[in-house]
Amino acid sequence: MKCPFCSYEESKVIDSRPTDEGEKIRRRRECIQCGKRFTTYEIIESVPVVVIKKDGSREVFDRNKLFNGMLKSCEKRPVSIDTLEAAVNDIELQLQNSLDREITTVHIGELAMDKLKEIDEVAYVRFASVYRQFKDINTFMDELAKLLSEK
Repeated sequence: MKCPFCSYEESKVIDSRPTDEGEKIRRRRECIQCGKRFTTYEIIESVPVVVIKKDGSREVFDRNKLFNGMLKSCEKRPVSIDTLEAAVNDIELQLQNSLDREITTVHIGELAMDKLKEIDEVAYVRFASVYRQFKDINTFMDELAKLLSEK
C-alpha cells in the first residue's frame, strides 16, 4: 500500500476491524519510511454476472427478479420467506462462483426449478409452467409424470 504522505510502497498494518455493516475492513497502517499513519478500507470486488435473455439481449443479474418469480410460484404455499431467501442466496452464490460471467436465463431457470423442487413440488410445477411455457395440458401432464417418476 503506497503511503499518501511520502509515496513509499511499504507499510505495516497496526489495527484491523470490520466496519459497522461488515462489508468492509478498516485498516490502520503505518508507513515504514516516514512513520506517518493512515487508514485504508478493504472491500470485496464483485464482478457482475450478465444474463443473456431468450431474445439475445443482455442485462446485469437482478436477484430481486429471481426472488419475485420464485415468490409468486410459492403464493398460498407453506414456504417461508427465509427459505426462499436462502434458495436465492444459494443460486446467486453458484452464479458468482461460476467461471462464466455470462449466464443464460435457461440456466438460471433450471437452478430455480431445482431449488423449488426441493422446497415445494406445487411451487415447482407453477414455476415450470410459466418458465417452460406449457402449450397444452399434455406438456403439463408430461412434467407431472416426470415429477412422479422421480419419487
